[in-house]
Order: sequence, then structure tokens, then C-alpha cells
Amino acid sequence: MPNRSTDALFQLVKSLEKSEKRNFKLYVKRNSSSENLKTIQLFDALDKMVDYDERVMLQKNKSISKLQLSNIKAQLYKQILSSLRIIRDENNIDIQLHEQMDHARILYNKGLYLQSLKALERLKDMARSFNQITYLQQALFFEKKIEVLYITRSMQNRAEQLGQESDAVNASLTLVNRLSNLSLQLYGWYIQHGHARNEKDLKGLKFFFENSFPPEAPQAKGFYEKLYLYQSYCWFAFIRLDFLQYYRYCQKWVDLFTSYPEMLAVETATYIKGMHNLMGAHFDLLNHEKLGETIKQFEKFARHKLVTQNDNNRILTYQYLYTARINLYFLQGTFNKGLLMVPHLEEMLKEYGLYLDTHRVLIFYYKIACLYFGSGDNEKAIDYLNRIINQRSDLRSDLQCYSRLLHLIAHYELGNFDLLEYLIKSVYRYMAKMENLSKVEEEIFAFLRQSFHVGAHALKPEFEKLLNKLKKYEDNPLERRAFAYLDVISWLESKIHNVNVQDVVRERYFKRRK
Repeated sequence: MPNRSTDALFQLVKSLEKSEKRNFKLYVKRNSSSENLKTIQLFDALDKMVDYDERVMLQKNKSISKLQLSNIKAQLYKQILSSLRIIRDENNIDIQLHEQMDHARILYNKGLYLQSLKALERLKDMARSFNQITYLQQALFFEKKIEVLYITRSMQNRAEQLGQESDAVNASLTLVNRLSNLSLQLYGWYIQHGHARNEKDLKGLKFFFENSFPPEAPQAKGFYEKLYLYQSYCWFAFIRLDFLQYYRYCQKWVDLFTSYPEMLAVETATYIKGMHNLMGAHFDLLNHEKLGETIKQFEKFARHKLVTQNDNNRILTYQYLYTARINLYFLQGTFNKGLLMVPHLEEMLKEYGLYLDTHRVLIFYYKIACLYFGSGDNEKAIDYLNRIINQRSDLRSDLQCYSRLLHLIAHYELGNFDLLEYLIKSVYRYMAKMENLSKVEEEIFAFLRQSFHVGAHALKPEFEKLLNKLKKYEDNPLERRAFAYLDVISWLESKIHNVNVQDVVRERYFKRRK
């Protein structure tokens, strides 16, 4: 697992580029008379460390005592942020708007009320241009405060106009808040549980969505109202495995940035996430052509300065490009080609380990395991599946379940029958406890139990029987989840024809192209 030091200061120092480090030292020395600053000593010490170890650091820096460390760390953290603010403010609309508000407050405190109102008007114009309604609300609140306390005579009917503006902004903000809450709660449900597991999940999800959905949402007009509306529909469809509906709203999410081009610089990470989901939707619909086209579009965007000059955007883009490329290899049945990416992917997980969330890393491990399994290398597949199984996490219980199931099948492929009886009982108990057992999984477990007592010469008919049973469930919405995580149909066909899984997938890919 990548290093996940929880020390906030160490993470911040490690995130800095060379130019940012140089700027920090200039900033500190310019604002201090001492040349031997303990904050710089601490900064240099952290910069040299690979992993954070407070004991080793104090041993090597005797001038910093353990009692002083907490205060020095707090001071250093604040200084780094202050130095970054100086060199990054021209690229961030939030920082620019915050600066305009600071100017308005300074002018107000000087008693220059009309100048303060002009500064607020400029802030409002900029906020409207970039759909920043929270700043509009702050500016209007401040304007009303000035007008109530002082007779500025700035314009006639001022009270009526400010009232109307405030009502419109508050209505918009209320809708954004309700839709963003809905989107976040749906996404949180998915991160916790994965896809809907049974009829109970589907009914509960539908009830929650319908009762939380604002009735005025379909008439949403602003950028953020539409964004969170589309996101809510996306997660609702994805959890229910309604991939066509999921695709439609992912496309609307991405197209929103075509309608509001000025928002690409403001919400770059949100656009990147939308592209990731759109590529995922093409994969779920087995649309290799559209997936390939969207990957090329995303690769072009990855060279944009909005990505190359922003750490967060660059890391997100790398993650999602790797995911999409692996998915394309899955669709094309070129698992061996996908395995050539694994060393680069491992390097990325190591380099950006401090910034990757556990959920994303576990997904990468599962996809790598599937590449090895599909290519016939079951031992390597088991290595990556063990990383997931041994990870103590309450995220994605479905991913944990299917990792265990694939782990079981990989041992079956290796002929580790001495382990299988124990593993079958263990995985069955785990999945039953998680309420994850579907008809498909029940059939797989039953087959694996019976296969112990069937000779090798008689296994092919048993594989054919299981394949015929499982094919009946392919169009069942409640069973679709099993096929989405584990291509058991391709595995069975590979056993029947005595080839690797990737060969089966590859043949299916060529048939789709005809």
C-alpha cells in the first residue's frame, strides 16, 4: 500500500514544487531578521525525509526541542500557505473574489463607503461571470449593511433592488444546497456499499431519491444547479446499474462545460471527474469506439495548462487516464498489453501515494488483478487481490466481496484444492454477512463445492451446465452487479474451450466490430 503519512505538514512540504520551495525560503527570509530560522531548519529536514519519522528528525536537528516542535510546525504550515497564496492568487477565482471582498472591507473600515460599494459592485460582476453565488450572497449582505447604517444616496430604489437581488440569490443557493446534498449523499452511499444489492436496496434508494429531490430542480437554470442535478441523476442511475441513464447524464455533465466555457478554469477538477464518469459509462455499455474517442479527447485535455500547472488536476487526470486505458484493454481483450502499464501504474501509486484515497487505490489493485487473471497469471492476480483483502477499510464492501470471490476462483485455477474448502466457507460466510449473495454467486459456490467430487474428465459438462444457468441471469437487473464486477461468463467459456479469458473476450470484441 502507498505511504499514507497523516502528518499534514509533511504532506504539504512534499507537495511543493522546486519553484514553490524557493519562493517559500525567500518569503520567510524577507519577513524575518534571523538567518538561522528554526522554521527553515524544520522545512529542510522534512524536505529530505522519505517517510515522516518525528524521532529521527529530532535526533538530526538538535536545535529543535520536542517541546518547541508543535509551535514551529504550526508556524511553518502557516508560512508555507502564505507564500503559496502570493504566487497562486492570479489563477484562482476564489482567491481573486476573496481579495475583492478584503478591499471592500478595508475601504469600509476607512469610512470610504461609496468606494466600498464600488468594490462590492466589481466583486458582484465577477461573481456573476463565474456563477459564484456564495460570493454574491456575501456581497449583497455587506451592501445591505452599509445601506442600513449609512445614507449613501448611491441610487434610487436601492432597498427594493437589493431585496430582489437577495431573494433571487438565496433561492438559487437553496436549490444548489439541496441538490449538492443529494448528489453527495448518493455518492457516499456508493462509496460505502457499491451498487444496489437487492430489491430492498433498490426500494430504499428510490424512496430516498424521490423524497430528497427538490420539486423545482427540473427548472434549474444556473451552472451549479444543473451540475448537481446531473450528478444526482448520475449516481442514482449508476448505483442501480442503469448504465444507459448513467451515460446520458454523464454526457450532460461534460456538455455543461461547453455551454459555460468560462467555468472550465473554475471547476477543472469537476470536469475531469465528469470525463472519468463518461469514459466509465462507455465501458459499462461495452462501447469500445466511444471509449477510445473519449480517451483521445481526455489525453488532449491532459496537456492543457489547467492540468499541467495544477498538482491536484494532474494527479486526478493521471488516475483516470490509467483507469480508462485499462478498461479499453478489457473491452478489446488485450490483457497482456494492459499488463505493460502495471510498472508505470505502480510508480504512479508510489509517487502520489500521499494524495491518493484508499478507495481509488483499491480499484487499481482490483483492475490489475483482473488483468493478470484474464491473461492466465493467477499467482500475480492473487498477490494483488490479497492487497485488497488485507486492507482494513469500510469502503466499498462490494469490492471486498468480489475480490474474495475472484481470489477463490484464482486458487481453483491453480488447483490449490487443499485451500479451497476453507476458502469457500470463509468467502461464503463473508458475503452472506454482507448481504451480498446473489443468485449468480450462489450458483458459483454450489459449482465449486461440487467440483471437488468430479473428475477432471467430467468437468467440461459441468462448466457448460453452470454457463447455461448463469446466462439466464444476464438480463436480470438485480443480478447485473455480479457480471459488472466479475466476467464469470468469459471465465466459463475459457474453461470450456481451454483458452485464457482474454482470448474469449478478444473473440467477442471482433464479433462486435463486424
